[in-house]
Amino acid sequence: MAEKKENFFKKAFREMGESAKAQHEVDKANFNAVKAESRANFEENRGTNTFRKAKAMAKQSWDDAHMTPAERTAKVREEQAKQIEEANERIRLANEKYEAVKVEKKRK
Repeated sequence: MAEKKENFFKKAFREMGESAKAQHEVDKANFNAVKAESRANFEENRGTNTFRKAKAMAKQSWDDAHMTPAERTAKVREEQAKQIEEANERIRLANEKYEAVKVEKKRK
């Protein structure tokens, strides 16, 4: 009985080690993907930050910094509502796609 327990724990720890190595590889790949995307976005937008755009962004930042807490809360709520709407739209599109695939599979 004790030998079974030892083998169980050896197997469990070996599997955990293998799982950790695999997750590390996934994390490395995701990190490199984000890094490459960031580099591409940087190159794509290099030189497009005009003085007018920089000035507008600075004014927006200044206005945001001088909001009252109630105004800031209202702005955050608006942004959250917009994100919820976008998420619901994505859900609706995904459900439509799912239904279309389901109907197509039934035909076959």
